Amino acid sequence: MASQDSTVLGVVLLVRHGDRSSFYQDPNTYTGSDTAVTPLGNVEEFLLGSQLRQLYLDPASASHIRGTDLGLFNSSQVLFRADAGDEGSVIYDSAISLAQGLWPNSTAYNTTLANGTNVVGPLGGYQYVPIESVESNDISLEGFADCNTFIASIADFYNSSEFAQKAAESQPFLNSLPPFLDGRPVTLQNMWNIFDFMNVNSIHNASFHDALPPTFLAQARDLANWHEYNTFTSAQLGGIENIAGRTVLPTLVNGMQRIVNASDPLALMISAISYKPFLSLFNMTGATTANASLAAVVDYAAAWALEVRQPAAGGAPVLRFNFKNGTDDVFRPYAFLGSSSDVPLATFINTLAPSGVNSTTQWCSVCANTQDRGCAALAAARGQGGGPSARVAAHAHQPIGPVGAGFLGAGLALVVAGAALGVLALLGVLTLGRRRRAPLAGRREKGADSDSA
Repeated sequence: MASQDSTVLGVVLLVRHGDRSSFYQDPNTYTGSDTAVTPLGNVEEFLLGSQLRQLYLDPASASHIRGTDLGLFNSSQVLFRADAGDEGSVIYDSAISLAQGLWPNSTAYNTTLANGTNVVGPLGGYQYVPIESVESNDISLEGFADCNTFIASIADFYNSSEFAQKAAESQPFLNSLPPFLDGRPVTLQNMWNIFDFMNVNSIHNASFHDALPPTFLAQARDLANWHEYNTFTSAQLGGIENIAGRTVLPTLVNGMQRIVNASDPLALMISAISYKPFLSLFNMTGATTANASLAAVVDYAAAWALEVRQPAAGGAPVLRFNFKNGTDDVFRPYAFLGSSSDVPLATFINTLAPSGVNSTTQWCSVCANTQDRGCAALAAARGQGGGPSARVAAHAHQPIGPVGAGFLGAGLALVVAGAALGVLALLGVLTLGRRRRAPLAGRREKGADSDSA
């Protein structure tokens, strides 16, 4: 897969947050506690951003994105979103550091006043990159939370013979862990929390690091990888265990379609997320079948770049799977969708888009939820019988195929969509206009209510 054989039209990027402090998530529901990014985590993300800048924005790079450069941030070319629901503000705060590496301080960020004075932006020309804060009522980056059918699948997994066998095999190791876990439950069900506690303390607690036997962290990581991969993947593309990836898919497809649209300037779409969608998407793309090392929790500051490329010989656009597993790794291509080379963009879309969850209404149905994340308001709208509000809501939330969605928008469709948005705004299901946060705020918006339909 030589870079000289094609030109990079744009990149759809998924990035995990950097190092953080302790974090707990309920092993039965994956409801998480609050936590905070560390200075190390900020550095990891900044370094990743700097590497992405050299790889994709530098005209001298073999993987340079056509039409971009190392100049000031260009808002027309970039869409940056960050999950604000999972792991507190860690993901959003990490995204700020990533942006600092991608678009560093520059004295070119300046203005000349009428009196001739030249003013450079604060902090040596700090560039304020807008990052969309994806709140808890938007299912697009965090589809697993409050998903009742997914929660039921976790219970089924814990009650399976496969889980019982793994628990029996791992019991001798688990029995040796209590002295290092400060009273935490030592069960295979709780394996993610066990590993995370050990990992965080191995990084930040010298006494713990020195006392822990040399092989214990690797053994715990191996069991946590097995636990999380089997929780967040299914052999069927539309399986509920893949829900963390299925809700992200429409965002990926939309970004790819915008990149290949010659009238759209978008060149880089970035989604900052937790580790969970990586597991589902690597499984759904067949990457874990070809590369067993990917069937694991990705490291802090891991980055997956789906490069949209135009072959030098002409023809339809293709995709390249380029992945870097954390700060100590380098970007390298991986086989996916049954191919060891670039895959036609159409193949990716036709294979995976049908399993995507395209709207909040669809998510409420798939997850059997009538109360959370906007589902109650949607249920209330449908409950108005044949009235205009219910009919408009039905139109507004009818799932649209990712390919077809790009071609809708004229005539009566605009009228219906406009009316639908108005009704749903009154119901509190969505907020009109894209919400973006000031890059230096670094705090999650509280009580925001939006609909991703």
